[in-house]
Amino acid sequence: MTQTSHPPRADNTPSPGSGRGLAARVSLGRLFTPPSTEFILIASTATLLTLFGLVMVFSATSADPVTPFDAAMKQGVFALIGIPLMLLVSRLPVKFLGRIAWPALIAATALQLLIFVPGLRVSSDGNTNWIKIAGFQMQPSEFLKLALVLWIAFVLLRKQARLGIWHHVFIPVVPISILVIGTVIGGHDLGTAMVLVLIVLGCLFFSGVKLRLFILPLLAGIVGVLFYALSSENRMTRILSALNPSACDITDECYQPAHAVWGMANGGVFGVGLGNSQEKYGWLPAAANDYIFAIVGEELGLIGCLLVLALFGAFSVGAFHIIRKTDDPFIRVATGGIVVWVIGQALINIGVVLRVFPVMGVPLPFMSQGGTALLSVLMACGVLLAFARTMPVPGQAAPRRSGAGRAAAGRRPAERGRVA
Repeated sequence: MTQTSHPPRADNTPSPGSGRGLAARVSLGRLFTPPSTEFILIASTATLLTLFGLVMVFSATSADPVTPFDAAMKQGVFALIGIPLMLLVSRLPVKFLGRIAWPALIAATALQLLIFVPGLRVSSDGNTNWIKIAGFQMQPSEFLKLALVLWIAFVLLRKQARLGIWHHVFIPVVPISILVIGTVIGGHDLGTAMVLVLIVLGCLFFSGVKLRLFILPLLAGIVGVLFYALSSENRMTRILSALNPSACDITDECYQPAHAVWGMANGGVFGVGLGNSQEKYGWLPAAANDYIFAIVGEELGLIGCLLVLALFGAFSVGAFHIIRKTDDPFIRVATGGIVVWVIGQALINIGVVLRVFPVMGVPLPFMSQGGTALLSVLMACGVLLAFARTMPVPGQAAPRRSGAGRAAAGRRPAERGRVA
């Protein structure tokens, strides 16, 4: 039997089967499309900071006479899970990230409420913001950070045309945020609560809320933090020790801050060498956790500290490029919340080590020992990478915005003018 071929049509319409071939070529083209500059910058800095943190955790815990390698091995396992998880999250559609905002916040808050269950909560120096299930210890508030970012970005997206009206800005963002942050304060974790307040303020700022509406939640956050700080003698002692370091007892409340500064001073410009820290031998109890930056300064000196700051700077540049280039409100607000979270928390941690701020118990993102904190920040980087995939690459047209972004931008001009 003779096979019949389809001759080309005179009206230039595609012949049968050509649509499938075109779709295959488009799919292959997207597969081999080079990633955007923002994607490369965020992915590389997140990976380098994580690997750098692994090396420093290994060095800081090597002085443990009982289990010198256990902490580093656990951190390595979380890094092996977190980096592929970051790349997996980067493949999620932006529209899907908006759809899971409400379920993610509800699930993260329910997990956080487990700290009030007597048999599950774990206490450390009065902080009960951890839980232990089946021998696995975790800090649920770390997942609250990412869930709160996605939820606020989704809610403000739905109210994009009404952000000039104060009650549309405040409801439901401020009341629900207060309830969520209240669960963390209930665990006596002021440092994490302050980071959550920064996230809320960062999302409001990048949403384009008018300044007069932005100032009110800012003042409310400051008043709330001050009230909570003044209500505890221990917190007041730490605050006063930071304001007047010379009058602080270095054998008591200023023991660890003083040894952190001495360790960095001992490092000088080039450091004493990787693995040669003296402070990690019992003088700096939280060497692998909140004071990992002090070990970096002692062993790698000013050069190592500047390298860490440069990596965080490159990370923020990649995130701010996404904010500048995107026209999707959801992407802009969520990216702003994440960058305020990561960079703000890093500056707080480094400020504590340098005795600029009082001790707050805030880890250094990517680098401090802690599996939950590492997983949450790598998942947040995966969200940023998903946003970066929507950025145009050189020589290509800008990709279509997400469905949620098109819906917000597609409102009638008359509606926008009427609401404003």
